Amino acid sequence: MTTTTDSQQSPEASQYDVVGTRPIRHDGVDKVIGAAKYGADIQLSGMLHGKVLRSPYAHARIKSIDTSEAEALTGVTAVVTSKDFPIIADEMIDLAETQGNARLMAEHVMAADKALYKGHAVAAVSATGPHIAEQALALIEIDYEVLKPVLSLQEAMKDDAPLLHGNLTTYFKLERFGRGDDTGAKSNIASHIQHKLGDVEKGFKEADVIVEREFTTQTVHQGYIEPHASTATWAGDGRLTVWTCTQGSFAIRSSCAAILDIPESAIRVIPTEIGGGFGAKITTYLEPVAAVLSKKSGRPVQVVMSRKDVFEGTGPTSASTMRTKIGATKDGKITAAQVWMAFEAGAYPGSPVGGGTLCATGPYNIANLLVDGYDVVVNKQKVQAYRAPGQPQGAFAVEPVIDELAEKLGMDPLEFRLKNAVKEGDRMPNGVPHPHFGVMEMEEAMKAHDHYRTPLTGPNQGRGVAVGYRWQGGQASSATITVNNNGTINLVTGSVDIGGSRTAVAMQAAEILGISAEDVSPTVVDTDTIGWTGVTGGSRTAFDTGLAAIQAAQETIRLMKARAALLWEIDEEEVIFDGGIFRCTSTEDNISFKDLSARLMRTGGPVTCSVSAASPGSGPIIAGNLVDLEVDPETGKVDILRYTAFMDVGTAVHPAYVEGQIQGGTVQGIGWALNESYFYDEEGVMLNSSFLDYRMPTSLDVPMIDTVMIEVPNPKHPFGIRGVGEAPIIPPLPALAIAVSNAIGVKMSDLPLTPDVILAALESKGS
Repeated sequence: MTTTTDSQQSPEASQYDVVGTRPIRHDGVDKVIGAAKYGADIQLSGMLHGKVLRSPYAHARIKSIDTSEAEALTGVTAVVTSKDFPIIADEMIDLAETQGNARLMAEHVMAADKALYKGHAVAAVSATGPHIAEQALALIEIDYEVLKPVLSLQEAMKDDAPLLHGNLTTYFKLERFGRGDDTGAKSNIASHIQHKLGDVEKGFKEADVIVEREFTTQTVHQGYIEPHASTATWAGDGRLTVWTCTQGSFAIRSSCAAILDIPESAIRVIPTEIGGGFGAKITTYLEPVAAVLSKKSGRPVQVVMSRKDVFEGTGPTSASTMRTKIGATKDGKITAAQVWMAFEAGAYPGSPVGGGTLCATGPYNIANLLVDGYDVVVNKQKVQAYRAPGQPQGAFAVEPVIDELAEKLGMDPLEFRLKNAVKEGDRMPNGVPHPHFGVMEMEEAMKAHDHYRTPLTGPNQGRGVAVGYRWQGGQASSATITVNNNGTINLVTGSVDIGGSRTAVAMQAAEILGISAEDVSPTVVDTDTIGWTGVTGGSRTAFDTGLAAIQAAQETIRLMKARAALLWEIDEEEVIFDGGIFRCTSTEDNISFKDLSARLMRTGGPVTCSVSAASPGSGPIIAGNLVDLEVDPETGKVDILRYTAFMDVGTAVHPAYVEGQIQGGTVQGIGWALNESYFYDEEGVMLNSSFLDYRMPTSLDVPMIDTVMIEVPNPKHPFGIRGVGEAPIIPPLPALAIAVSNAIGVKMSDLPLTPDVILAALESKGS
């Protein structure tokens, strides 16, 4: 185990030539000079502009739609409603990490019988100009039957609650990814997930101290800057080409094929540069709409969301209600835990409650455990992933209880966590044994850190400590390497680059080939040009696509060994490769990778290697936070005084990028904990659908986030790396809640901790 702060290359990475260094990112120049093409930058000959009409009601039956006046407007080329989309059967399709119901996906894109949230798309127009398209939207007449909206978990889960979907039944499943068994019970509960270990009742009887609390979180936006934008052209030969800002071009291809009822082979998805996503740009919204408009118009169509469209018509993360009960003995050993979670799915099933149930108790060895999670539909935007989906809420439901147990037992909060930390072989909630990862190493580093040992200095100050756990599965990735005659390579992948993954993957290929990162030219290409590749999300790209690039590099070396053998007139088995040099074991002959590259055309022609690699998943990931803050008792305002973020990163491929991921996730967690929330009126209308009113943190709200990278190499990867993009957002929610609780002397259980919430807590304390 090594700990890295700001050194050029960590001790763990010092055994490598490229991994652990800090080359300039390959896409940096294009982005700095404005040459990078984002979704709205696509310009095609004869391109039309599309606009989407959205429901003003959170729950309404669509009785009729009259588009005649809009169609008659000069400049309008097409108007589409759900009737222009094929009728899709209720069938599940594979979307790699998850499955989706094709019919529900189509209705999400364009409402059919009912609008299920305020902002639900109900019609769309293409025209020769954007203003004409907007004018046409105003001419579409829709007769709605307004229905009572179901806006809260409590209301939705009642036996007599109005049903959003008449045919939705609850599925019960004992693990995260399987669909489970259909109970036949019609309700707003789409699924019930359960994990069980040991005997919970017996475990609580053995406890000397039991803490039981309830927690809530609210709907939160991912905060990406670039709005969704898609351009489509449906050619006369039946081929559909889509340009879109997405985290997963193959996922978009699969979704479009299902929604439009055409073969995937007839669709080409070209990913543009992406201005942030954080999980929210995996789902299809505009692509099928632009496609159908293009088919009807006979010309390319571009649809770009406004900021209001983004807030009202796309998916945030889930609001949640959770109840936690944990017991421990007098000597600090946890004997049992029970966690109940209900997550809002929005209008259609698919909340991240599975991630919450699997990971909430992940840092702890608990022999007796019962976790129940409920996926509940409500009349709000269909939720989407947000950085470690479901796990920040899960940690928020567990860590304050852990802290309170330590307090009641008179134990140091980190010592209590260390006493109960999982070890290799301990069971996850689903029964799977843990491999080794750096939970104890990280918590020891937190305990020994100067931040933890420095006392607070003033009144109304509080310190929070929390850890957050994530299990990272994997998806397949593909990579192609072409060797150039000057010793450089072209590296082609299908993984959209959000946080510098092009460079991180290129560095791994360079390490294998014994060349510099600058000698690799990485490119992200379309679905026709590369093998199937999973989404860029879930902290998987540097790991999964890195594995594909490593395998492609190894295959490249194998082929080039044959060329060296041909050059030296020896058997291939006599050629070894080390540090960028091919050597003959029987003579003193040697040749560098670059020099051999110059001779490829004279020894058999070009070398190109393509690999599609399945992923084992990177396994468990752990992050921790120490935070000091001060609460103004007069205003309820929170000022963060000091923040240190810890994480077991495996091996830091590019330490600067890793630090940026940790800091970025931490800041998003701060916003979630202190400021951010969707505000709805009683009719389900969002009241703060702009960045002016939706309060994201700025540079004025946060101090410097100090980072400590704990490096416990991951045995599942040749260089020991883990994913780093997700876990940093998990511990800030509980860490800040604990810190505020300690500052004001009131246990805080509801997020966000806005000034009015804190003032109310202080008033209740005084009364």
